[in-house]
Amino acid sequence: MSVMVARKKVVRKWEKLPGRNTFCCDGRIMMARQKGIFYLTLFLILGTCALFFAFECRYLAVQLSPAIPVFAAVLFLFAMATLLRTSFSDPGVIPRALPDEAAFIEMEIEATNGTVPQGQRPPPRIKNFQINNQIVKLKYCYTCKIFRPPRASHCSICDNCVERFDHHCPWVGNCVGKRNYRYFYLFILSLSLLTIYIFTFNIVYVALKSLKIGFLNTLKETPGTYPFTSLTVLTVLEVLICFFTLWSVVGLTGFHTFLVALNQTTNEDIKGSWTGKNRVQNPYSHGNIVKNCCEVLCGPLPPSVLDRRGILQQEESTAQEGLCPRGPGTQEPPATQGPGQAQEGHSVLSLQVPAPSVSDTKMPEEKQRTPGELPVPSLDAGRVEH
Repeated sequence: MSVMVARKKVVRKWEKLPGRNTFCCDGRIMMARQKGIFYLTLFLILGTCALFFAFECRYLAVQLSPAIPVFAAVLFLFAMATLLRTSFSDPGVIPRALPDEAAFIEMEIEATNGTVPQGQRPPPRIKNFQINNQIVKLKYCYTCKIFRPPRASHCSICDNCVERFDHHCPWVGNCVGKRNYRYFYLFILSLSLLTIYIFTFNIVYVALKSLKIGFLNTLKETPGTYPFTSLTVLTVLEVLICFFTLWSVVGLTGFHTFLVALNQTTNEDIKGSWTGKNRVQNPYSHGNIVKNCCEVLCGPLPPSVLDRRGILQQEESTAQEGLCPRGPGTQEPPATQGPGQAQEGHSVLSLQVPAPSVSDTKMPEEKQRTPGELPVPSLDAGRVEH
């Protein structure tokens, strides 16, 4: 006999969120789906630092100062912490409109613009908003069904609207927005210092070795088979990685330092929002470098509005078959059940049946006689005769 059982399945909100994101650790970690370059970033940082700590640091700590590996470890840990914080956090994704909210916004837009003749292009969906005596346009997002807040933009890679959108960085595997921009800036700043540090002390290591035993002997110095495990070959490899990384990372740090000083985003700089033909001033700038830096890097961090770990309860009905085991002496249940008996698997209902009256009661029929047998008078018949 099959029985329908209703169970409540706990579903987190991050499982139903739209967009192209990847979630780990029950929604605590949020990243973009394209994470290949992020893994390359980890490999380059971990590989270069591992070679530096394994070979050069031991020699430099003895010859120069034991503070060299300590300071390098501090820079490495800080860079890794800010990288993971940037990559695993919500950049400031704005939730999409619910169906009722989207319908209300559509009605509001139709009431404002009126009916558009067929074949004519509808007017752009824009709202004007005033910030510091400056008119800012709020654009409508056809994907998220909302009017985006100021400085927000829709990321085509993650398919989300991000508040104070700066850019999508594949090197960190996430968007850079309002909630993780400061960590991104601290990451590239610490990575620049770490790259310069390793690059400088690699050259110092080769120079000290060359002064003692000569440059050619330094190249041949090896714990294994030359030249595949040569210490200097590994050092040259580190120098090459740091050299090519130095220009890009240090240049990127200088560019974002310029943007922080102006309280401007990469998206606004590329589009020329405040430096175009109209020469519109940036309404978000305080006109002071210190105030702009304090707002961007030291201002209050808003909480995430996604509520990724919120609970959505969904009911699931499943059919289960319950079979009662029968022993060898167990009798089969009767095929028919009386009106007062309960069927298996159903609730028992108490039924009150009225007792039949005397007039409705039928007397039992006489027993069928065989030929030649005399009828036996009943007890009631004898009482009537007497």
